[in-house]
Amino acid sequence: MLPLLRAEVVEKRKFVTEQELLDLYSIGQCTPGIISINVATYIGYQQKKIWGAVATTLGIVLPSVIIITLLASVLQKFTDNRYVAYAFAGIRVCVAALIADVVYDLAKKNLNNYFAATIFITAMILLVWLDVSAVLLVLLAGMVALAAGEIKRIRK
Repeated sequence: MLPLLRAEVVEKRKFVTEQELLDLYSIGQCTPGIISINVATYIGYQQKKIWGAVATTLGIVLPSVIIITLLASVLQKFTDNRYVAYAFAGIRVCVAALIADVVYDLAKKNLNNYFAATIFITAMILLVWLDVSAVLLVLLAGMVALAAGEIKRIRK
């Protein structure tokens, strides 16, 4: 959903800039719920207030709910079919590639100095090897960046 959302709201409709969308992804990660729904709801609200938020939320949720419901009713009959199992294995790999593409784009645009790279590496270590909560890491990284900005401002 995130690559599709980016294509629609940044490239096609130009509702937000690339940097604003990255900020919304960060905020969406910290708030309860699915990131793409949180981001779409915020952009809808930004554009058309309450009705925009309702429309974008329904626009993100309803197609998936309808498709998943239809597929689940049909695929339930084929759960033991090896071709269906192979298809799902391929789909999982494709989804991983889509997520990797988003991560690569985020890294390319944001890891532009040693400070950002240090936060990234530290967060990855804490997330992957020490199993620290992603929400806690996002909050800590924000506080570290705020503190670093304040230190820089005080030194000037």
